[in-house]
Amino acid sequence: MKQLIVLRGTMGAGKTAICQHLLQQLAPAVWLDGDWCWNMAPFVPNEENKAMVMDNIAHLLRNFLNNSTLQNVIFCWVLHEESILQDLLARLGPKDYELHVFTLDVTPEALERRLQKDVEQGLRQPDVIQRSLARLPLYAALGGQHIDVSQISPQEAARQIRSAGADGHNGR
Repeated sequence: MKQLIVLRGTMGAGKTAICQHLLQQLAPAVWLDGDWCWNMAPFVPNEENKAMVMDNIAHLLRNFLNNSTLQNVIFCWVLHEESILQDLLARLGPKDYELHVFTLDVTPEALERRLQKDVEQGLRQPDVIQRSLARLPLYAALGGQHIDVSQISPQEAARQIRSAGADGHNGR
């Protein structure tokens, strides 16, 4: 059965780095980052754009899940509210896949170090640090399997995700 693997966590938690490893380790696979559907200039998070982004993500996920050449569909996004994930899942139609949801936990200190490094490299704007730290407590209340990524590499986090059954072989 196909696997839909969802990774969620605050900005800077390591979703992208982990997904890069999972994509290779879980082949045949595809990876969709929800941020790709928000890549607008200027970034305008109004209701019209939010609805469009949700429709686009659901459309892509549904097509990936229906593709016969793929076994694993990896999706990452901040998903700081359970209702956002539930809305996306409801848009996918009949559940003919195994769902694996992973919430990435990170200490405030580790998060700030990571984001500061990104800011120094010009990858993020300085305001991301406070915005991400402010959202961090929201993830503790979310469901799914929690993985503390504060002290582990993206490779180790990907290994833990595979060990938890999100490998297309160990069903849950």
